[in-house]
Amino acid sequence: MNRFQRWSESLAQRRAGGLGRLGRWPAAKRAVETRPGLIEPPHAAPTATRPAAPNATRVPALHHPRPHKIVSWNLLRRTGAAVADVVALIEQEQPDLLLMQEATRDIAAIADRVGGVYAWAPLPGRIHGLAIWSRRPWGEPPAILALPSGAVVHRVCQVLDLGDFGIANVHLSHGQMLNRRQLRHIERALPPRAAVLGDYNIVGPALLPGFRDVGPRHPTHAMVDVLPLRLDRCLVRGLNCHGKDVLPRGASDHRPIVVHLTLGADEVRRPQRSVKGMAAAVGRLRRGTAPGASVP
Repeated sequence: MNRFQRWSESLAQRRAGGLGRLGRWPAAKRAVETRPGLIEPPHAAPTATRPAAPNATRVPALHHPRPHKIVSWNLLRRTGAAVADVVALIEQEQPDLLLMQEATRDIAAIADRVGGVYAWAPLPGRIHGLAIWSRRPWGEPPAILALPSGAVVHRVCQVLDLGDFGIANVHLSHGQMLNRRQLRHIERALPPRAAVLGDYNIVGPALLPGFRDVGPRHPTHAMVDVLPLRLDRCLVRGLNCHGKDVLPRGASDHRPIVVHLTLGADEVRRPQRSVKGMAAAVGRLRRGTAPGASVP
């Protein structure tokens, strides 16, 4: 018996006995139909459960049927992106939400060109501010949250209720201690599942407990057209990011970022002092920004 005959006989024995890699492969790939319309692997590992944390609010794990595509872009006031540039971005990327920083009053015309709903929140004493465009109508327009301010520019934040989670549109201060304090102030007004997108003006980590930086890692701005910086970011809590990218700069000095977000499968834990639910968060924001209310 030559070598080829011995190898063929050994292979036939392994197949007959179900041994070796060739014998296990079909079984590993086979699926078992447990009930009509549901296919599961034959040996699914049990899901591990973590012990409950003391003094924490649990939010049940949720699953969203499809990702939310969100784009964030700093438009650079009057010398940057105009209405036509924003319309072109929407038509090209087809986002569910477009968050804008340094948007001027005339950017509102995009809703006449592409439909959807639009909300603008100018910074106090400035010609520009924050803006959100949504492809679908929202139940409530974005709430406006006043932020701890520096000596020159007073900052605000837009907070939008999407039902399953909240979105904060930010343009933070340049001071590296102040902008991180502004982030912590925003976090206290957000529901357990939330995303914070926009121009952070932060160098280095954001240092926001409970949140993950899931945005693209490429630079989005060049300081004095020389030093590349990643100023535009996306931080999330209780959400997953299924795709991210940095888009071409266009007419602005910032490059847009795009993320695809879904609800996370894990439970969300946060201290009991935090706001429970988006409805309570929006009510708190509106009371805090009512005429005569003090700004923290």
